[in-house]
Amino acid sequence: MNICVFCSSSDAVDKKYFVAARRLGKEMVKNSYSLVYGGANRGLMREIADSVLEGSGSVIGVIPKALHDYGISKNGLNELIITDNMRNRKSVMEKRSDAFIFMPGGIGTLEEAMEILTLRQLHYHEKPLVFLNTGGFYNKLMSVFRLMVKEKFMKKEFYKMFYIARDEKSAIRYIKNYKPVKTGGKWF
Repeated sequence: MNICVFCSSSDAVDKKYFVAARRLGKEMVKNSYSLVYGGANRGLMREIADSVLEGSGSVIGVIPKALHDYGISKNGLNELIITDNMRNRKSVMEKRSDAFIFMPGGIGTLEEAMEILTLRQLHYHEKPLVFLNTGGFYNKLMSVFRLMVKEKFMKKEFYKMFYIARDEKSAIRYIKNYKPVKTGGKWF
């Protein structure tokens, strides 16, 4: 099984996020899951890829040509896929993955999470989705989701489409035990 992990490529983030990336990589290897990720040699992306590779796990990197040309692609991966652009990158990552974990990250990570979540809401897939809530990182986003439900922009069953994990072990446990939950249409 391939788990796609969307996460930050910043080297400037707090150490706790690097620790979480390393622990997640170890949990993935321990449970025989391969990593699909953004292919960069920076930030949390590098940390989780290194963790999986050090445990003799498999890593597939997917990076757009423009970023590859900057020289930030990670060497030593089992497979590196270079796409024409960001949209193609996300499409390849989605197709190559059986589950998704959204670690803390910036606007790119948030955009990727919202696209995968939207595809789930519209029934394009029923793959497990997990927000890894390291240090409460996603608490404010969950507040925005609650407001959307309260104001009738989304149905309450929206919450059945993803899991908020407090740590790496619970994220992997959720994926391991995942059973798709049917949801109705997005419209009221």
